[in-house]
Amino acid sequence: MNILLWHVHGSWTTAFVQGPHTYLVPVTPDRDADGLGRARTFVWPDSVREVTPEELRDAPVDLVVLQRPHELGLAEGWLGGRRPGRDVPAVYLEHNAPDGNVPETRHPCADRDDLTLVHVTHFNRLFWDNGSTRTEVIEHGIVDPGHQYTGRVPRAAVVVNEPVRRGRYTGTDLLTELSAAAPLDVFGMRTEGLAAHLGLSEERCRTADLPQRDLHAAMAERRVYLHPVRWTSLGLSLLEAMHLGMPVVALATTEAVEAVPPGAGTLSTRPEVLARAARHYLHEPEAAARDGARARQAALERYGLKRFLDDWERVMTEVRS
Repeated sequence: MNILLWHVHGSWTTAFVQGPHTYLVPVTPDRDADGLGRARTFVWPDSVREVTPEELRDAPVDLVVLQRPHELGLAEGWLGGRRPGRDVPAVYLEHNAPDGNVPETRHPCADRDDLTLVHVTHFNRLFWDNGSTRTEVIEHGIVDPGHQYTGRVPRAAVVVNEPVRRGRYTGTDLLTELSAAAPLDVFGMRTEGLAAHLGLSEERCRTADLPQRDLHAAMAERRVYLHPVRWTSLGLSLLEAMHLGMPVVALATTEAVEAVPPGAGTLSTRPEVLARAARHYLHEPEAAARDGARARQAALERYGLKRFLDDWERVMTEVRS
C-alpha cells in the first residue's frame, strides 16, 4: 500500500514505518508543521518517501492516516479533491488525551461513518466522547533499542518536551520535591531555563536536548527513570525507558497504571512515595537493575513492534475492504 501520513510524532511514526508498505510523508520548501518530511534524528527505512503537495495531486494513495483535525481539508486539497474517508480510505489516529471539560469532550471525528478512529490507549478511548464513530485501540509499539541499562550514573532521567510551558500537565511543579530525592537529568526540547524556573541549582537539575540515537544511551546510564506526568497520553519515553531495562517511578495517572506492572517500578499518586522510591533506587543499584529487567520484559510482551504492526495490518485491511 501507499500510505499518506504527516510527520507529527517522531517516536510513534518510527514504529509505524517499520511495516511492509510505502509511506508518503509530505514535505514543503520551508519544512513547516504540515511538511516536515522525513525525520532527521530518528532512523527511518527507505520505504519512507518525501512527497510535495504538487506530487500528491496525482499520486496513488491507498490509505490516509490523519492525526490532526485540519488534515482532513489539507489532504483533500493536496490529493486533487479526493476526500479522505469517501474517495480514499482513511483512519484518524488520536495520540492525545482530551483537554478542557474532559468528561464531556467530544472528539473532532465523533459521529462520522466514513472513517475509523484509532486511539493509542484504552484510557484515551474511554475519556473521549467518540459518538457513533467506529473506534479501535492499537497500543503503542516500540522499536526495541536493546537492554542498554547500566545505571552507573546515580541520577534520575526525565524525558519531557517544553516542561516550563506545559507546567502542571507534565508534573513540572513536582520536580523540585523529587530532585531532593535524586538529582535530575531532564532531556527534551526547550528544556533550557528549567532549573532557574524551579529554583534549583544547575547541578540538581541538568537539561539537554539529544537526538534519539544519543538519548537512549544517555537514559540507560541513569539509575532510574522518573515520569511525573499528570495528564497526557501514555508517554512513549516511559515505554522506551522500560525497553532499555530501567526501573520506573511514575505518577499513577492515565494509562501508566496499565503499562507498569508490579515489580517493574513504583506507581503512586503521592509525590512523597515517588520520592522515596527514587531515593531507594539511587542507593540500591542491584534492586534498580532487577526491577529494570522486569520492566523490560513487561514492555517487550505488551508493547513489542510485531504486535503493533500486526494490529495495524488488521485495521488497515478492514478499513480498505
